[in-house]
Amino acid sequence: MMSAAIEVANITKIYPTREGKTVALDRLSFSVAPQEFISVLGPSGCGKTTVLKIVAGLSRATGGQVLVNGRPVTGPHRDIGIVFQTPALMRWRSAIQNVMLPVEILHLDQSKFRERAEELLALVGLRDFHNRLPSELSGGMQQRVAIARALIHDPAILLLDEPFSALDAMTRNQLNVELLRIWSERKKTSLLITHSIPEAVFLSDRVVVLSTRPAQVMEIVDVPLPRPRTSEMRISADFIRLVDRLGRLIGLEYA
Repeated sequence: MMSAAIEVANITKIYPTREGKTVALDRLSFSVAPQEFISVLGPSGCGKTTVLKIVAGLSRATGGQVLVNGRPVTGPHRDIGIVFQTPALMRWRSAIQNVMLPVEILHLDQSKFRERAEELLALVGLRDFHNRLPSELSGGMQQRVAIARALIHDPAILLLDEPFSALDAMTRNQLNVELLRIWSERKKTSLLITHSIPEAVFLSDRVVVLSTRPAQVMEIVDVPLPRPRTSEMRISADFIRLVDRLGRLIGLEYA
């Protein structure tokens, strides 16, 4: 049996407060297989981003553990790329200079990665925008740069923390399609945090549904839609049924 790329094993997260403590996560467990695309879905404020931070090694669990490729996560992991809610680009650096930032931080040979940075910008549809500053790019284009930056050092795992939540619906749908294309080409193990039910269904192999805080895994739902997926699938009966099921799981009257 193939071992998991990510194993979240019984993790708990407790924050101290002036009133005592807040339990954010309560014994969460799930796994992500190599090259699988998993979404974590749940009500606003339930602790979805906390899960991603623990997987990324940016926060420590109070109890339980996370394994990446069989090894316990004790801090930031070189084999992980992260795309955050906002692009967080350095405004004085061009698109390609922003993409190259992890190469500098990891003290890699810049001459070997320049061509790769150009290829990644082409992959995300920004072939002619290498030298543009962030102020010269739209919000969607900036997030494309952030995706290329997360991939520059060729991590095996891609973590995405609601990367399209600040974008308008049309741009968000376009980038969902682009993300699937990139995923299909690069086959990165992917973990997406989202509050968008249609986005979770469209992108994922499985959806981990969390309860309200303290978050527990309510259910892990398979998404049996065929790949490659197309925008037209969003209006199919199977797609709508899955959206409705997930909506009801997290307590929406209508999904």
